[in-house]
Amino acid sequence: MTVITPDKTALDLDRINPQLNNANASDIIAWAAQTFGDGLVMSSSFGIQAAVMLHLVTQVKPDIPVIWVDTGYLPPETYQFADELQQRLNLNLQIYQSPLSPARMEALYGKLWEQEDVAALNRYDAIRKVEPMQRALRELGATAWLAGLRANQTQHRSNLRPLERQGEYYKVFPILDWSSKDVYDYLTANDLPYHPYFDLGYTTVGDWHSSRPVTADDDHERDTRFRGLKQECGLHLPASDGESQSLNSSSL
Repeated sequence: MTVITPDKTALDLDRINPQLNNANASDIIAWAAQTFGDGLVMSSSFGIQAAVMLHLVTQVKPDIPVIWVDTGYLPPETYQFADELQQRLNLNLQIYQSPLSPARMEALYGKLWEQEDVAALNRYDAIRKVEPMQRALRELGATAWLAGLRANQTQHRSNLRPLERQGEYYKVFPILDWSSKDVYDYLTANDLPYHPYFDLGYTTVGDWHSSRPVTADDDHERDTRFRGLKQECGLHLPASDGESQSLNSSSL
């Protein structure tokens, strides 16, 4: 698929998205690589199904910078999983962390994840995730960011299109329309590993203190994150007044 986009600083999203809607994931990635060149990066949390996007993207652009925001609170298995994938896929891994250490943050603000308060969780995410990610995008000279969001994960994500604009960056979502079965089929067809927490009943995993296995009482897989108080960590939300509302799962 070819989309003519001579001016990548002012792309016509309404014109391009209908074409991307009819493209497969690999074609969307190839279009993004051609359009944004060295300005294209991707992010990975090395979660349950991270191998899918990492494999898809590196088949098209092997040297793409892979941004990993290490919060300092990830389970040991996540670090081991990331190391396995880095070696297997020869990832150009770019690791970013908050300048505020976990110990210092806890001394200043307490254990924010235990406060049963959305504002406290938002502060945690701003410190440990959003600031490092924004710094990574600046330092790597990014103009566009590939991410593995899927429409069936949250209400916010269900409203996304394959190409969006978030602040000064374009966001590209190659597997936006994939189902859980699509993800599983790709993993098995390419003999890719999934996070070891999958075998413990996790459908999504982030920090050790804010993730748990899915239960029969959960209506949605994202109910297992952030103590059930919200569905998004802020990385994929616009910096606007609506962000705080979108962060709160009660408004979703």
